[in-house]
Amino acid sequence: MPEKRSNGQAELAIPGTDKLPAVAEGQSSYSALIQQTIEACRLAQEAAGAAAEGIATGSIPLLNSLRERERRLDTLDMDIDNGVTEAITRVSASEARELLACMKIMIGLERIGDLLLSFSSSAQAAGARLDPQDTRDLTRMATVLEKMLADVGAAFSARDIKKAVEVLRADAEMDRLRNLIFLRHIENPENAPRHASLQVIFMTQSLERAGDHAKNLAEEVCHVVSGHTVRHVLMTYDKPIEQLFLDWLRNREEHH
Repeated sequence: MPEKRSNGQAELAIPGTDKLPAVAEGQSSYSALIQQTIEACRLAQEAAGAAAEGIATGSIPLLNSLRERERRLDTLDMDIDNGVTEAITRVSASEARELLACMKIMIGLERIGDLLLSFSSSAQAAGARLDPQDTRDLTRMATVLEKMLADVGAAFSARDIKKAVEVLRADAEMDRLRNLIFLRHIENPENAPRHASLQVIFMTQSLERAGDHAKNLAEEVCHVVSGHTVRHVLMTYDKPIEQLFLDWLRNREEHH
């Protein structure tokens, strides 16, 4: 029987299995695309962290670093899009669903990169005119976003629905901070002098929209892992502890 050689090791070539290398290649591409998606989550998390530290310290180099991270997210977006297109016909149905999820997650991460770059531009335009309270609230928003993206990456990597649910719940804090900033700068009930209001509103909107995208990513993870919509997942995780315990007892009795 003839032999094929791969990486210096002999490998039997079985007649009539010409498609085996393509299947193996598809499986390898599947794993690589999953890892690239996790890497993209980490990169977006780093970008949010740089935004938080940049606005807190007024560091121009940190804010400028968001441009390079946005470029890298763009590159990953193209790589994953091309990779999924090539690999999706050579994997199982369940793996194909995960690859489609990779594409959706990457689209959201790329948009988050764009929004953080917009945040950076507005922050540099505002410069030293930012009020301390605005700096604190914007730093807090960016920090919450950083945690949301870290949890998205962990949820997708470990197929952890609880982490994804934490992201969904964190979005409420983003909304609360947005409302506080808008109240100060748009309604301004105290009629106090405000500085760089236009830039502050732009930065707030960028972070709030990035948080919405992070929430959408968590919803996608919930669907991939559980096969259910977010509404069904939250119905489970919003139950009181006592009800969860009773459900656990019921399931335990059914399996014994």
